[in-house]
Amino acid sequence: MEFETARLVIREFTANDVEQVHEYASDPAVVTHSIWGPNSLEDTREYIRHTLDLQQEEPRRGFEYAVVLKEDGRLIGGCGLHITGTEQGEIGYCFNRLYWGQGYASEAAAVLLDLGFHELGLHRIYATCRPENIGSARVMRKLGMTYEGHIRGHMYHKEKWMDSYQYSILEDEYKGLHPRAGL
Repeated sequence: MEFETARLVIREFTANDVEQVHEYASDPAVVTHSIWGPNSLEDTREYIRHTLDLQQEEPRRGFEYAVVLKEDGRLIGGCGLHITGTEQGEIGYCFNRLYWGQGYASEAAAVLLDLGFHELGLHRIYATCRPENIGSARVMRKLGMTYEGHIRGHMYHKEKWMDSYQYSILEDEYKGLHPRAGL
């Protein structure tokens, strides 16, 4: 699958994407609030292998996409949607810091919501971020997601217990904000 927005092409990852993904996945500033990274080159290769495996799933439950600028074809980040239960999914995104604060995460995540609600028939989509990640929380609010709460000390990664903020949006809320023509 491939999607286009005003400024982006959101496409399946390929084996040739390792170098551009590693540019941001190995950056300590990019992964400060993540449960992974900074990646070694082998970590990034394994991630790309994983995305290629997801593309072969039947039925498919995981969607990881490269986010590419239309204007020059540069891969600037990634985004994903994973079906986590009955008619529910979780979205996430990660971008090269050179492209932060320009609305690309919101633009890409909006594609994931559309995929989840209009194509996959999900009832609920959620996302989490560390409380310090104000940029990610801003993206979720911009998408129309509702803050559900502060989950305290629920994950142990990078040698510490981490908290999360959780946001979600329901199908009827999303479709009320983003109806499709003729539906």
